[in-house]
Amino acid sequence: AEFADPKYAEIGKKILTALSNGDMAGYTASYADNAVYQFNNGDSLAGKPAITEYWTKRRTEAIDSITFSNEIWLPIKVNQPQSVEAPGIWLLGWYQVNAKYKTGKRMVQWMHIDMHFDVTDKIDRVILYVDRVPINAALTN
Repeated sequence: AEFADPKYAEIGKKILTALSNGDMAGYTASYADNAVYQFNNGDSLAGKPAITEYWTKRRTEAIDSITFSNEIWLPIKVNQPQSVEAPGIWLLGWYQVNAKYKTGKRMVQWMHIDMHFDVTDKIDRVILYVDRVPINAALTN
């Protein structure tokens, strides 16, 4: 593996800014039509329409506000896979999430995200590592 172009880190930052602003078209603009969004618990979304629908509903119906801080981005190019990861460009990200839900409750936690880019620089795979316990607690009245 080697470092990749920093432009991929800018894409990650842009995505989080769009989500924070409720700009769902901006949030999904960098996704490939065949993208797969996978959560660490095994749940997944297949295709840009499913990803768009999920996050639009989540952002408008469940999340009142969301901000991201302490971002760390590492764009890498995997030349020789070590395990099951795909070769090519990956953006690894770590950040703190502060969300206020429509219930009035807040959730703060660190998250890790892996994004793989296809040959057209569109995101075709996302793996989000998140602890669902504080999210589920914030969603209950």
